Amino acid sequence: MRTWARAVRWYLRELTGETEYDRYCERQARHHPRAPLPTRREYQVLRTLHRETRPQGRCC
Repeated sequence: MRTWARAVRWYLRELTGETEYDRYCERQARHHPRAPLPTRREYQVLRTLHRETRPQGRCC
């Protein structure tokens, strides 16, 4: 039962994009260990601004 619940939790976090912040923090810690990390909310704002200022072609 635990493995099933863990798998569902992992899937939902991947689907909603929650893991992007965790990956960002890991990458920043690896490459820039002394740089301050933004909060999850600040990261979302920065990510949204990045997407809006650099649009990519999409099929739909």
